[in-house]
Amino acid sequence: MSRESAFIDRLKAVASDPAARALMDDAAVLDRPENGLVLTHDMLVEGVHFLPGDPAGDVAWKLLAVNLSDLAAKGAAPLGVLVGYGMGDDPAWDTDFAQGLAQALTHFGTRLLGGDTVRMPQGGPRTLGLTAIGAAPACGAPDRRGARTGDALFVTGTLGDAGLGLALLQGREQAPDDVRARLIAAYRRPEPPVTLGPDLAPLMSASADISDGLLIDTGRMARASSIDIVIDLGPVPLSPAYAATRGDTPESRLAAATAGDDYQILFTMDPAQEQEARAIAARHGIALTRIGHCAAGEGRLLLHQNGTPMPLPGRLGYEHDG
Repeated sequence: MSRESAFIDRLKAVASDPAARALMDDAAVLDRPENGLVLTHDMLVEGVHFLPGDPAGDVAWKLLAVNLSDLAAKGAAPLGVLVGYGMGDDPAWDTDFAQGLAQALTHFGTRLLGGDTVRMPQGGPRTLGLTAIGAAPACGAPDRRGARTGDALFVTGTLGDAGLGLALLQGREQAPDDVRARLIAAYRRPEPPVTLGPDLAPLMSASADISDGLLIDTGRMARASSIDIVIDLGPVPLSPAYAATRGDTPESRLAAATAGDDYQILFTMDPAQEQEARAIAARHGIALTRIGHCAAGEGRLLLHQNGTPMPLPGRLGYEHDG
């Protein structure tokens, strides 16, 4: 049996839903939900999106999580995923990836429907892709273009842990022993608010996930909505693990706001609905923080520190070199 066949056989045990057709066909068959589909696709490349030494199971988890984060920001409930897998030179990596993917699918409550496998050139970086399919909410999927003057800006969870976890793995920073593992886990195994997104969607005027950094992703929302969005660094939420490592200073908050890999939901909303949104988030056990507001303007990102305007940093977040 070839390595490809062996890998697909492992995935057959994962793809147990009837829509996957036991991975014996060239396509999956999925019933279309009443309100339409939301589709997203992200890729991970070794040395760019994950470190060569990252465990295969963690890479599989992250590949799924970053795509489900996009669905969460659109208020979409996951229906299933298609995986594009580039095989490298290590059969054990294939096994660990399949096991990690199975664990992540179970954790996030979604299903493998199919995909494709290819053989990568010897010595080339591992390249992986995943398409996630979600059911759109009855209210319609919010996007970046809906922010309105007078809306408040909110974010779920805490920011900066993943970026700090990457810095620890690269040896650029040190952390206390009791928080190091948590910070690394935030980088390798992100936890997007998958179930919260659909419940919050009716309240959102605009939304996006924070993948490249709070500042850069907010700037994209401001441009898409053609309004100014003001972020105040003062209330930007930090975890205890982050604060224990970097402290709670304007500099550490700015680092958290530009780090990326947070996979939290950034959204705008009528401030009159804040109490309702907080009650929804509390039912999911997820923190919700008001970090800014929208104002009439031309699509600019503006930055404050406890109400005092401050200049934007030269780097707003992660961007691929063009």
